[in-house]
Order: sequence, then structure tokens, then C-alpha cells
Amino acid sequence: MTYVETEIASQPECWRRAADLAATHQDVLPRAGERVAIIGCGTSLYMGQAYATLREAGGQGVTDAFAASEFLGVRAYDRVIALTRSGTTTEVLELVESLRGKVRTVAVTADPNTPVMSLADDAVVLDFADEQSVVQTRFATTALTLLRAQLGLHSEAVEEDGRRALAEPLPAGLVESTQFTFLGRGWTVGLAVEAGLKMREAALAWTEAYPAMEYRHGPISIASPTTATWMIGEAPAGLAQQVEATGARWVEGRLDPLAELVRVHRLAVAVAAAKGLDPDRPRNLTRSVILADA
Repeated sequence: MTYVETEIASQPECWRRAADLAATHQDVLPRAGERVAIIGCGTSLYMGQAYATLREAGGQGVTDAFAASEFLGVRAYDRVIALTRSGTTTEVLELVESLRGKVRTVAVTADPNTPVMSLADDAVVLDFADEQSVVQTRFATTALTLLRAQLGLHSEAVEEDGRRALAEPLPAGLVESTQFTFLGRGWTVGLAVEAGLKMREAALAWTEAYPAMEYRHGPISIASPTTATWMIGEAPAGLAQQVEATGARWVEGRLDPLAELVRVHRLAVAVAAAKGLDPDRPRNLTRSVILADA
């Protein structure tokens, strides 16, 4: 068994621990009414986008998500959250350091012995969700669970769906698809983009991701009997029928969206295995992007 398979399987338990941790870190996590920015790179950015939509749509306050390298800095924030599994990513460290003394910063990280711990004002350490695989799975979903729980949006039902996502077989023939499109709505758009990233990283698959309503505005043209379209969350009325009319496979998101992402993790590993790839060590990737000094 690969590292990533073990890490994928541990997600429901990690979510339970993160929900408990949220209850004890109310003093460092955003309060209702605060203006918040959340920053990250790659997977952490997409989790941040999902959280930003959830928080603002829930009436908790203005919430923006930025790639760490693209932070605008033109708005006043009460708190900036940095999502960083390794705590060593160059863009994140440079941004957090630049914000010292200007705005309260909170690092959500997996390693308490990394530079971000000394740069951020506060930290939440999810060391139980750290990973040996280069490909992020459980840290990403655990960090988002921490933030969902702080918003009152986590329950035991989510964990149960996570266990179902691990136990139920993937749809027959899905691994053989030549292309995968992931769709989301609202906060699950970020999850759809992350799903596509996982398939590219672990399995070198051709993947795309879109807001569900936008799929009909051009991207559906690639749908064919050899492609799959996976909806994360509730689908717009009529979309499934339109996709099926092309001959493409439609995968309905029946579980909590975070649990649907677990199903995608399993698919990525299965496609990698079918191609003879090592999903723990994707080509051209490292655990953290650390840029050399100019």
C-alpha cells in the first residue's frame, strides 16, 4: 500500500479530531463580522476558496481567498489565515512576514517545527494530518474541516459519508475514462478544482474543472462516450440529462462534498495504478515549493 492510500483512509478520523480542535481554538480563528483573507498555494488555495465562499455566504463577514503570490493588499483585513501543510512554502512565508505588525495572522499547518510558526501571530497545528506523500489529501480536507467546524458546518454525518466514500466501490469502468471534468457550485467550485488537480498530480490525467452552470457554455463540447463528468454537490436541474445525451458518463455527487473529494482521491490512485505510476511521488513535484534566493 502506498503512503497516499493510508492517508486517504484516515480522513474521517482526522476530521473528527479537527472538529474537536476547532472548539478549543475559537480565540485564534475568525470571529463573526471580521474581515478575513485566506492565502495558500495549490491545494491550500482551493481549500481557501471553498472556505471563503462558505464563510461569506453564511453571513460571517467579508472573506477573500488569494494565491499567496497574488495577495492584493488593497483591503483592510482583521485577520489573515495562511494554509500551509509544510510551513516552508516561499510565497507563504514572504507574505506572512510582510504582514507582521499590520494584521493578525494565523497559520494552519501540519508541522510545528517550521518557519511559519515563528512568523505568524497564531497557529493551529494539525500534525495528526501530516503526510508522507507529496500529494495532499488528508491535510487539505482536515484543514477545511477545521474551518467548516468553526462555522458550525461539520457533523458526524460528514464523517459517516467519508467512511462510505472509502467503503463503496467506484463506478465500474470509470478508471478507463480518457478525460475527467469536475463541476461544483458555490463553495464546491474550489473542491472541483482541487479534484482536477489531484487527478493531474497523481495520475497524469487530462482533467478540467468548472462552475456547474458554466459547463454548458462551451466545455460540454468535449464530452463523449470516453469521458466522465463528476458533479461535486447538487447539480443544476437538467445538467445530468444534457451530459448523458452526449454519451459521456455522469457521476452524481451523492455524499457530502468533502466525502466526494475522498472518492476522487481513490480514483486518482486507481488511475495511477492502471498506468503504473507512483502516486506518492508525482513527476516534477516536491512536498513544498522553496524558491532559491535570486
